[in-house]
Amino acid sequence: MTTYTICVFTENTIGILNKITTIFTRRRINIESLTVSETERKGISRFTIVIRHESREAVEKLVRQIRKIIEVLAVFGYLNDDIAYNEIAMFKISTPIGAKPLDIETINKTYKAWVVYWHLTYVIIQKTGTEEEIFEFFNYIKPHEILEFVRSGRVAVSKSPQTLVDYLPEAEWEYYM
Repeated sequence: MTTYTICVFTENTIGILNKITTIFTRRRINIESLTVSETERKGISRFTIVIRHESREAVEKLVRQIRKIIEVLAVFGYLNDDIAYNEIAMFKISTPIGAKPLDIETINKTYKAWVVYWHLTYVIIQKTGTEEEIFEFFNYIKPHEILEFVRSGRVAVSKSPQTLVDYLPEAEWEYYM
């Protein structure tokens, strides 16, 4: 299966998330990750949706269907090579007294992960990177007893020189403050 990242730019309105996800549900396509945030333009939201699918034609059809939603301003489907992307993960790791200490130097230098909170019996470590890099670190840290683990959805930006404003309808767009 191929991984696709679909970026949807919409007016920031109530119910738009449901309208978009319903299209995936009707086509029985599972959403692997979903991230939504306001863009640099006030009132415009960006949905970054990751799916895995074997048919490029089915994904293109999905993108065309999303474009029909009134509040949608632009939709783009990307392969991994077309975008710069990352995720963030947080690990709560047990550090009981007498246990093997964490190798913070390896965590920082090799895995580019950082301790963001220290407690007597646990630490919270933040790791950013691709899904593969996060799970590589997961496997490294697993022997230290992972108490909690959470991973965000993908955030992505197109490598294309075009920007969001190139695709928006003609209007005066206020920058987000």
